[in-house]
Parts: sequence; C-alpha cells; structure tokens
Amino acid sequence: MSTYVFYTVLAFSGLAAFLLVLSLYPEKFLAKARAEAELSGEKMSAGKIAGGLIVGRLGDLNRPLVSKSFRTRMTQRFVTMGNPGMRAEDFIAYQELCALMFGLLGLMSLNLLEKPLIWSSLFFVLGFLLPFIWLRDQIKKRHHKIARALPYSIDLLTLSVEAGLDFQAAIAKVVEKGQPGPLREELSIMLGEIRLGKTREQSLRNLSDRVRLPQLTSFVSNLVQADRMGTSLGKVLRIQSTQMRIERTQRAEKLANEAPVKMLFPLVLCIFPTVFMILFGPIIYRLMG
Repeated sequence: MSTYVFYTVLAFSGLAAFLLVLSLYPEKFLAKARAEAELSGEKMSAGKIAGGLIVGRLGDLNRPLVSKSFRTRMTQRFVTMGNPGMRAEDFIAYQELCALMFGLLGLMSLNLLEKPLIWSSLFFVLGFLLPFIWLRDQIKKRHHKIARALPYSIDLLTLSVEAGLDFQAAIAKVVEKGQPGPLREELSIMLGEIRLGKTREQSLRNLSDRVRLPQLTSFVSNLVQADRMGTSLGKVLRIQSTQMRIERTQRAEKLANEAPVKMLFPLVLCIFPTVFMILFGPIIYRLMG
C-alpha cells in the first residue's frame, strides 16, 4: 500500500508543478481562448479555458518536436475531420496527457493487484495511441455523414441546373436548401472560393482534397472532366445522381446480407446457452435428484 501512496503523491505533485509552470504565463493563453470563443460565438466555461491553457502551453513546448512532414500530414487530417484550426503540437499535447493519465492509472491498478509494474508501460502506449484512434473515428463519422447527404445534395443540384441556374447559383441553392451537416459546410466553403475568383475546377479539386471521400472524389472528377470536354452539366449530374442512388441501394443490400453473419456470434454465445438451460435444465435436475 505504501507504493500506491507514493505513486498517488507523485502524480499530484507532478500535476501541481505543471500547473505552477503554466501559471507563469496565463494571460497569453486566456486571451487566445477568449478570442476563439468570441469568434465561434461559444460560451466557454472555466474548465474549458483551463483545458485550453494547459494544452496550449504544452503545445508550445512541443513545437520544436514537430517535424514539417508530420505537421503537414496532421493538418490534412484535421481539415478532413472538420477542425482545421487544430495544431499538430496541441495533438501531441493530448497524446502526452492521455499517456500520463493512463500510465498513472495502470501503476495504481497493478499495484493494488500486486502485479508487476512493468506492465504499466502498456497503459502508457494505450494512452499515447488513444488520440489517434479518436481522430480516425471522427474522420469516419464525418465521412459517413457526408456519404449519407451526398445523394440528396446531388439531386437538388441536378434539379437546380436543369431549372436553368448556372453552377454557382445551383451550389448556392444547395447550400441554402440543403440539410445541415458537414457536406453543406464544405459546399459553402467551395462557394466562397468561387466567389473570391477561383475557377470551378480549382474549387472542386480543393473540395475533394479537403474531404478525401472516394464517392465525392469520383463525383468531382466526373464534373471536372465534363467541364473540360464541354459536356452538358445537367446531363452529367443526372447520370451521377442515378449512379449514386444505385450505389446507395447496393450498399444497403450488402449491409442487409452481412447482418445474419454478424448476428451469428451473439446468437451462439448468448441466446443458445439460455435456451438450452431452459429446455434441459429441469430434465438434468430431475435426473440428478
């Protein structure tokens, strides 16, 4: 138990020392957190400001450790996730904090169970990898939302173009009437780029590079090719809309066919033993009696 107390005191001492170092430069990070809150219109609590203070300070300390290639790769992932303002050094700060918390949790748990403390390194590794798992999960969720909203937006875009609107006005109509979500946000960014003077092809390429979704990339490639060859935009959009609807139906049928296979394991593991206990339990009990 003395080792448990030692690690607990060590953890709280390290946390107190860390907060003391952060308190030496508070104004810069508090001003930054408040400015970000005013820009986003979000009311930040004291806990969020304190969290931003800790992560911001750690991120600044990690800045010499971030290479240019890692920064570029992580910036692209943050854009794909929908949070382009996040910094690579702040992400490393999240990794360090998660590794510290999971490592201390592992030390305390293994000490209580009287297990070798060397296994606590696995907790450190798990905590360090947890932000990467979270980032990948956020990207998958955003891709899923975009994939679900894409057929509806293409249908609305097709109707707008066939009604006589040009591409820019049709995109504006989709942004105005479309379903709220990440796809609407990305189309709004693309519309802003077109209004600022970028060409249609360049804005579409930027949209594809930001989202990095295969369905959207294929759609953008077909639009760019049609624009270069002078093909009617309404006809291309109608073909894309029909193809997208067929792919959605095929994807639904695939998931429906996979459902029985996925249900087999919980069925065998949970339901069958219960049924056997109810059917044969009384018989076995009577035979034993």
